[in-house]
Amino acid sequence: MDFQNILSELKNKNYSPVYFLEGEEPYYIDLISDYILEHVLTEDEKAFNQTLLYGKDITLDTILTSARRYPMMAERQVVVIREAQNIRDIEELASYVEKPAPSTLLVLCYKYKTIDRRKKLYKAINKQGVYMESKPLYENKIPDWIINYLKTQKLGIEYKAVQMITDHIGNNLQRIVNELDKVIFTAVPGTSITVDDVEKNIGISKEYNAFEFQKALGNKDIYNANRIVNYFIENEKSNSIQIIVGFLVAYFRKVLTYHTIENRNNESEVAQKLGVSPFFVKDYLTAGRNYPLQKAVLVLSMLREYDLRSKGARGGTTDNGELLRELTYKILHL
Repeated sequence: MDFQNILSELKNKNYSPVYFLEGEEPYYIDLISDYILEHVLTEDEKAFNQTLLYGKDITLDTILTSARRYPMMAERQVVVIREAQNIRDIEELASYVEKPAPSTLLVLCYKYKTIDRRKKLYKAINKQGVYMESKPLYENKIPDWIINYLKTQKLGIEYKAVQMITDHIGNNLQRIVNELDKVIFTAVPGTSITVDDVEKNIGISKEYNAFEFQKALGNKDIYNANRIVNYFIENEKSNSIQIIVGFLVAYFRKVLTYHTIENRNNESEVAQKLGVSPFFVKDYLTAGRNYPLQKAVLVLSMLREYDLRSKGARGGTTDNGELLRELTYKILHL
């Protein structure tokens, strides 16, 4: 089952005796387990019927004893195991899962890993309980995710503000939510979050960020590109060359992809192929003119070279700030 289906079933009080929540993306695992902890039992029932355990601190016997216990003055009990990936011999839980206690909700939060789907535990979970794999979102899906998350809070957001957040944070959903909540706290429902709101509440400069830098390079805007590079060099801790190069590799890969699109006059098709909002298609059109196919390939080659140099793989004594300045000059003057 996916996250939305599980949450819908929980809200309708259609409970399963076992929930196995696994995967590389912890956000949805935490969201479901937190919902169960907060909503399945009343406040009076929680004192005697809700147990929260951590995999690194317990044995299999501890889990079985807790799960098989009868609830006290309640219809059911909840047992949540966080860090279940640290449980030794977790496959031995299969015998319990095959015949789970009907009055227990056993929730296993198995983060950053997946169990072997060929073995008994996985098969038992699918037969008797609920299984969910929480996969990381690709970065090109993050802007839409941010927009939809804010819709649930009755808020809109400017496209540029979305891109600023995406470029600054990446695809860590929990960190994105934490940062968005700072903006939501001061926002008025029915309004849209602006770049000024992002700068004020999250601390991402609306002028000096990776999005503005890649745009300046795409436009071959020498003045603004160098102005942003100077800011990056002065604030190297939060704008290291490795981070900046990573953003530029993703950007110029999209420029390369742009050259492979046959119908470049169709904005929606270009946006779909590049994995960007139609709002940004014109930026790639400009970058495509400034960096024909061969130049785009050459830029990607330079980015790899300077990434290696910044990590000391090529020797030399040039500091990373000067490397970034040198790289910027070469890209702009191709």
